[in-house]
Amino acid sequence: MIDLKPACAEMRNVLAALTDRHLAEPTPCAEYRVRDLVEHVDQVAHGFIGLAGGSSSEEDSPVAHVMGLGDAWDDSAAWDGSSGGDVGLSNATWGKIALTEMVVHGWDLAVASGQTFELPEDTLQACLAHVATFVPNAPVPELWGTPVELAPGASSLHRILAVTGRDPEWRPQPV
Repeated sequence: MIDLKPACAEMRNVLAALTDRHLAEPTPCAEYRVRDLVEHVDQVAHGFIGLAGGSSSEEDSPVAHVMGLGDAWDDSAAWDGSSGGDVGLSNATWGKIALTEMVVHGWDLAVASGQTFELPEDTLQACLAHVATFVPNAPVPELWGTPVELAPGASSLHRILAVTGRDPEWRPQPV
């Protein structure tokens, strides 16, 4: 079992700091603007809460839903068995995918809006262990970009980003 709460808390901080002026900005996830990525994160949180056997908050807020995600996967029973229809993944794998969504898209939103994004090393190591084996063999490979080459000694976060097809040096282009 992995603790998703640190990644969810950092995502909450990033989401809470977004303003209307950020919503149309591009993100490193090329097909999404900030507004679209916030909506995606909210949908992902709902779906992964359901996979964990939890129920989403009545509050209509991506911040609340992201925190509910961390709570739902805090139950060790959420990590047992398998679900998710035709894909046939274990719940443990789904939990790691939820972690990856919070880490990678948290960074996407943070860098797109000029925020910092910091996670404990154990959270990053858990995510890195997952993406290093899962992404190259993912059942839906088109969800990931082409891996990016990094210099030796890159941080755990940069290695996660590179495996998932993001350039850790990406920054919004001035208009």
